[in-house]
Amino acid sequence: MTSSSTDTPAPVLVLVPGAAGAPADGSAPFHVADATAPQLSITDLVVTRGDGIFETIGAFDGTPINVGPHLARLARSASLLGLPAPDQEVIAAAVDASIEAHADVPELTIRVMYTRGIEGAGTPTCWIDAHVSDDWVPYRAGIRVATLDRGLATTAFEESPWLLQGAKTLSYAVNMAAVREAKSRGAQDALFVATDGYVLEGPTSTLLVRRGDTYLTTPVSAGVLPGTCVGMLFEALQKEGHEAREQLMSVEDVATSDGAWLLSSTRLAAPITHLDDVELPVDAELTAHFEAILTGRA
Repeated sequence: MTSSSTDTPAPVLVLVPGAAGAPADGSAPFHVADATAPQLSITDLVVTRGDGIFETIGAFDGTPINVGPHLARLARSASLLGLPAPDQEVIAAAVDASIEAHADVPELTIRVMYTRGIEGAGTPTCWIDAHVSDDWVPYRAGIRVATLDRGLATTAFEESPWLLQGAKTLSYAVNMAAVREAKSRGAQDALFVATDGYVLEGPTSTLLVRRGDTYLTTPVSAGVLPGTCVGMLFEALQKEGHEAREQLMSVEDVATSDGAWLLSSTRLAAPITHLDDVELPVDAELTAHFEAILTGRA
């Protein structure tokens, strides 16, 4: 359970100047900033063009989960956008500093933002926003999900790399519009479907499907983000003797499965109770096991 609004600390911003390496003058590579003071220039290209990337890291009882995979994915996104490689060690240290600034917070959401910087300057901007997580307990109990056409085939990632499929960009207007559309249909979240009929991912989540003793997720080659949560679960499931792998799946494959979840770093494992109008089986005990793995409490 997350903290209530009455005892929620103010967000803390940790700035990493340039974020491509430690400053040449030997000054500290980051500092905790005043969250009430302006920090971002209105000429930063993330403001004028949405030109940047991000990662969201969950911290549970003061322990951040999957920092290495998240920052590796940040570097992957930077490469896809032609951004300078971020200094992962500096950012990891800044993540730790943001957690220290929020002592005794049971669930913390840490967003790492990395942009192309002020137009014409050629220097990236990076900052971290750490804040108390929303209460995701109802979401983790089960959600209705609406399927939505993404308008792209699973081949778009390889055939049209400029569309930036598989990059976690800060241009999230379409993703948020998809969530609003799902809610207008009486669902809590959405599942994107490619034009060639295969399921992809949620607007802010990764799909996990169970069929018997096998666990499946959409291949990264189909243009989805490489999920940090599904990677963590796959490793644990394989150690437990289960088969876990990538596979293209249709909507019917999910609808006739033995269970499906949307995974994210802060919401954890949300079982899908209904896919459009089709009811799916929900295993509360298995979902709790997934949650324990994803929070490092297993």
